[in-house]
Amino acid sequence: MRDRAFAPSRMLIYLLVLAIAAAWLAPLAVVVLNSLRSNEEIAQASMIGWPKHWAWSNYAVAWGGFCVAETCAGLRPYMLNSALVTIPATIFSTLLGAIAGYAVSLWRFRGDSWIYGIVTLGLFLPQQMRLLPWTIVLRDIGLINTLTGLVLIHTIQGLSFTTLFCRNYYVAIPHELISAARIDGAGFFRIFWRIILPLSSPILIVTVIWQFTHIWNEFLYGVTFTTGQQQPVTAALIALSAAIADIPQHGVQSAAVIIAALPTLLIYLLSGRYFVRGLTAGAVK
Repeated sequence: MRDRAFAPSRMLIYLLVLAIAAAWLAPLAVVVLNSLRSNEEIAQASMIGWPKHWAWSNYAVAWGGFCVAETCAGLRPYMLNSALVTIPATIFSTLLGAIAGYAVSLWRFRGDSWIYGIVTLGLFLPQQMRLLPWTIVLRDIGLINTLTGLVLIHTIQGLSFTTLFCRNYYVAIPHELISAARIDGAGFFRIFWRIILPLSSPILIVTVIWQFTHIWNEFLYGVTFTTGQQQPVTAALIALSAAIADIPQHGVQSAAVIIAALPTLLIYLLSGRYFVRGLTAGAVK
């Protein structure tokens, strides 16, 4: 066993995996290190280097004092905007996707395959194709430059993913379970709330993680349909401007990037294993 552990082919695999991991983590390491370096230190040396003095104040400035689009309130209001968009959109899209996946997988009806195909078609359409239709819709209902408009967009857009995930999970649930409940007089929603939803924890964890990460990191809709104080944090990061225009604030800007990415990083670190388990649950009947 020990010889196999140190076989040349296995060592080569380890080295390859380590090299790929290092390549992926290198940009993050540079940003983290720069967030802890002063602007003077970065200007005197380079963008790549170890902090000589730990500039923790960069995070305080980025959170509450740095100027974004001529408003010197830091990232705090924009982080709140992202939370107000991401949390309800994640909940709504997950719940609606679970109901839709349940309907097309366990309640067969005429045209269910067509409906499922149309819903999942959204997975293959580039976001740029959706900008003009969404502009017309938001204009007509009066939700342009509002957080409510972004919640609506991400809820509808997320239905393609959540319906696909939930449908593929629900097809593994025995149809006899649904038939027995229908014989006992249970209807569509009663079966969903009492039977299907309690069995859905693995796939719901997957959809929540997927939707939260995707919506929080989304940039195109935020920068297209909102401006000023209504923007989410990803759009606001592009508008970062230094307090002194001629001196780039690389340390504070790096700290702002880390703060903006922190929620999704925490989701990944705390729930990554549940994501993999939920994807594989129901893969084998």
